[in-house]
Amino acid sequence: MIRHRLLPAVAGALLLAGCGDSDVREVREWMDQVQRDTRPNVKPLAEPKDFIPYAYGAATAPEPFSQSKLLGELARTAAHDRNQPDLNRPRELLESFPLDTMQMVGSMQKGGVGYALLQIDRSVYQVRAGQRIGQNFGVVARVGEDAVDIREVVQDAAGDWVERMARLELQTKESRK
Repeated sequence: MIRHRLLPAVAGALLLAGCGDSDVREVREWMDQVQRDTRPNVKPLAEPKDFIPYAYGAATAPEPFSQSKLLGELARTAAHDRNQPDLNRPRELLESFPLDTMQMVGSMQKGGVGYALLQIDRSVYQVRAGQRIGQNFGVVARVGEDAVDIREVVQDAAGDWVERMARLELQTKESRK
């Protein structure tokens, strides 16, 4: 009875022994062949650059941490930002509209002061010199019979605040059509 139980185990062991090493040997031969035939292609390293030391001439150069140099830079920065508008002040009504939505439709004198009549949508507003207008921190520089000159402050591509002039000209009935 023990023989009948051992027979399937012995037959299985013989079958497994016959499947042995044939595929592994082929794979190893192929890998050895590829390793022999493959040649690495490594570019040579570039020659190192010559280092030329820089001699700091303290006697002829300005002191890098001197107060005069710092004050000069601060003065240059202050002049650079003199055009920067006050971003924290309360806005006036006409500063919420872009200039291209405004049309000058007339002018008038009241108490010796010149006013321009500006139409925005269907409403008409009176503006005088010194009044704030437009979305680019504009100030009315001059009110004439035929135009309103506006000085705006905008940031350029470098982030500097620069002034530019804009003009709203009188719109006649012929030019509105």
